[in-house]
Amino acid sequence: MKAMVGAPSSAGRAAVPLLLCAMLAPGGTYVLDDSDGLGREFDGIGALSGGGATSRLLVNYPEPYRSEILDYLFKPNFGASLHILKVEIGGDGQTTDGTEPSHMHYALDEDYFRGYEWWLMKEAKKRNPNITLMGLPWSFPGWLGKGFNWPYVNLQLTAYYIISWIVGAKHYHNLDIDYVGIWNERTFDINYIKMLRKMLNNQGLQQVKIIASDNLWEPISASMLLDPELLKAIDVIGAHYPGTCTVMDATLTGKKLWSSEDFSTFNNALGAGCWGRILNQNYINGYMTSTIAWNLVASYYQQLPYGRSGLMTAQEPWSGHYVVESPIWISAHTTQFTQPGWYYLKTVGHLEKGGSYVALTDGLGNLTIIVETMVNSSGSFTLELHEDELFTLTTLTTGRKGNHRLPPESQPFPARYEDDFNIHYPPFSEAPNFADQTGVFEYFINTEDSGDHHFTLRQVLNQRPITWAADASNTISIIGDYKWTNLTITCDVYIETPEKGGVFIAGRVNKGGIFIRSAEGVFFWLFANGRYRVTSDLAGWSVYDLGHVDVTAKKWYTLTLIIKGHFSSGMLNGKLLWENVSVSFPKNGWAAIGTYSFDFAQFDNFHVDATL
Repeated sequence: MKAMVGAPSSAGRAAVPLLLCAMLAPGGTYVLDDSDGLGREFDGIGALSGGGATSRLLVNYPEPYRSEILDYLFKPNFGASLHILKVEIGGDGQTTDGTEPSHMHYALDEDYFRGYEWWLMKEAKKRNPNITLMGLPWSFPGWLGKGFNWPYVNLQLTAYYIISWIVGAKHYHNLDIDYVGIWNERTFDINYIKMLRKMLNNQGLQQVKIIASDNLWEPISASMLLDPELLKAIDVIGAHYPGTCTVMDATLTGKKLWSSEDFSTFNNALGAGCWGRILNQNYINGYMTSTIAWNLVASYYQQLPYGRSGLMTAQEPWSGHYVVESPIWISAHTTQFTQPGWYYLKTVGHLEKGGSYVALTDGLGNLTIIVETMVNSSGSFTLELHEDELFTLTTLTTGRKGNHRLPPESQPFPARYEDDFNIHYPPFSEAPNFADQTGVFEYFINTEDSGDHHFTLRQVLNQRPITWAADASNTISIIGDYKWTNLTITCDVYIETPEKGGVFIAGRVNKGGIFIRSAEGVFFWLFANGRYRVTSDLAGWSVYDLGHVDVTAKKWYTLTLIIKGHFSSGMLNGKLLWENVSVSFPKNGWAAIGTYSFDFAQFDNFHVDATL
């Protein structure tokens, strides 16, 4: 075994060789040397909230547990201590695990308090005032497309929409957005990027940098090399899941290179090891100076797509239970012992028998070395560094493994649950535990009803958004325990659209997220044209039962759905409407509410009893 040694250091970095000589590596000599200058500037490690609705359940956690979770994510020298927070610019569409509301549902509508990303950015800034903030759209509200599923119909209008989000963040929340993206993993438009840069400058937002294209390295890199104006407009090239590698065109641009979305892995020990390898090798192999994890915190129902793919898990606000998973501490090995503005040494690389090492310095005498042996490493390092480990050597003394008291034990979703939505000043626009999968359901004050239905939950989209995923043709919000089998669901419903409008309540809903179009369950529909229908799917193709009822729009009705074993029954205003309809599949799933199309409708006095 040979020593990993340090060459004579430049002035001001005398601590380097003293630290390096203490390291041994199997099978070779690894020289860390800054005499030939330094490598690229380090821009930080971050995580992504959104893409989509990945932080949905976090906001419903009671204190002190919610603050504890935020500490593990953002508090410096405590947990993940993230340098960057990237959020979805909500666009009303399904973006992986749910929808996030837009600040402009309609052309003349602006509301900078919808959703929870504003709150999350403020909580991050509260803990780390220096954290970098980024915004990126996945979907866009439908009015921007003017009838087309395309955000580039009117470039100036779309740029205005994005800039309004940036300006609103500052005006209403005192948040300075540092970076803005184009369209997540979808086609970019060169003229739109130029328009966005021009309009940002005209609004005095020269400090807001553009990152593009949040997809592959190409064709954005080649496009920049061929177009000087585009090259000037873009500050960072961001690629997703680059496999630790870049392409020649990207390096030739001279721009910063980031892995602007990465990880996306189950957050057990194996996933943590993957994250540790990525953090080192993204720079070693691909010169990427920032890596951003999808996602920040797995705070969505676990049976939705990519369950538990966050740095930590917080999916039980009803119990307060959360888990500080291994990726939190993997992140800390880098984040707690570096800062954006440090520089990589040029002498970084791979270990001969598997693994890698990087070294970073602040240029003031401090040095941090991160070594990982996550891939096929044999033998061991001194300091008891063995296979499948990650170790940090540093001159800094500020890092620590923070901890709070143990959270409550895990508990299933309550078998009896109700919500009358009677809240005058809701802290968030969405009701607790409801997870919108198509459409947007918000607290609503019904000024036309000063009685029992003054406060309701309303589906607020009146047209299909510019989609990122395969949104359903119907709107739907799920809630509850995926394991629910026998249950009774009761809800007051109000159809606002005459003739064509319709609403439903449902049980045993078995799919969500990007698979929502193919969701199955037991769906009890009521239509403004005086019909009801019972189907086995959200799309409404498989009909169990149907008939006529005395129903019209603009009136309140109470729907009840009873599912027990292989049979289901339904009631309208407490009177049996259909009974003992055979329902053999699925065996279990969430409860849900929704509308037939993108129409306004209201819901009130929601109640589930799954104790049967």
